[in-house]
Amino acid sequence: MTRQAVAAGCLVVAAALLALPAGARAGASRRLRGLTGRAGSLGRPRPGWWPDRIRLGAGLAGAAVLVVIGGWPGALGGIVAAVAADRGLRRIEPPAVRRRRLREAADLPLAADLLAAVLRAGAPVDRCVLAVADALGGPLADRLGRVGRTLLLGGRPEDAWSHLVPVPGAERLAAAALRSSSSGAALAGALTRLADDLRADRSTAAEASARRAGVLIVLPLGLCFLPAFILAGLVPVIVAVLGDVL
Repeated sequence: MTRQAVAAGCLVVAAALLALPAGARAGASRRLRGLTGRAGSLGRPRPGWWPDRIRLGAGLAGAAVLVVIGGWPGALGGIVAAVAADRGLRRIEPPAVRRRRLREAADLPLAADLLAAVLRAGAPVDRCVLAVADALGGPLADRLGRVGRTLLLGGRPEDAWSHLVPVPGAERLAAAALRSSSSGAALAGALTRLADDLRADRSTAAEASARRAGVLIVLPLGLCFLPAFILAGLVPVIVAVLGDVL
């Protein structure tokens, strides 16, 4: 087996490690949590599995460089490649974290609407948040449950609503809740307007993404047709003109 084949095998295994889902063990854990009724834990990534894959993938990339170059230069190049790959891959968001973030952002407008409806019924804020968490489910319900329990136990509103800050767009919900807790202003109307704004932002982002996709689709076609146009259209004209001149 040649060095190139071994290096290619290392790179293929590294790519497979980073591309495949969390694996059978994580899937079994999710099924067990579903059977025991812990639906709120779904979508939470198992800590450690993504860094382990990154380290292994970076090590395989370094091994590929070592196999191709060989000797002390290969060892030095492999170390550099492994460190660079490790640092570069750590900048990539893990798939489970990305799925959780997208679902939290998608559920946030509905959570704001539900919270506004329960508040209009006259329930206190902590009970409203806990009721919405029970009805909503999913990863956002975990954060709302922590907010409601913190408020119920007498925690400061700043500490309670800070659990929602990592969710995209939730900082506006937290700011409205903090203003309401300090000034006594009605929170239900602000939450309804916030839900409408979040849906409008989501629609705008989807439209922008669709337009960007159209541009990215046209770009490869332009890269193919432009050289063909130059070779088939401009080059013969330039050659003919130069032939007449010379």
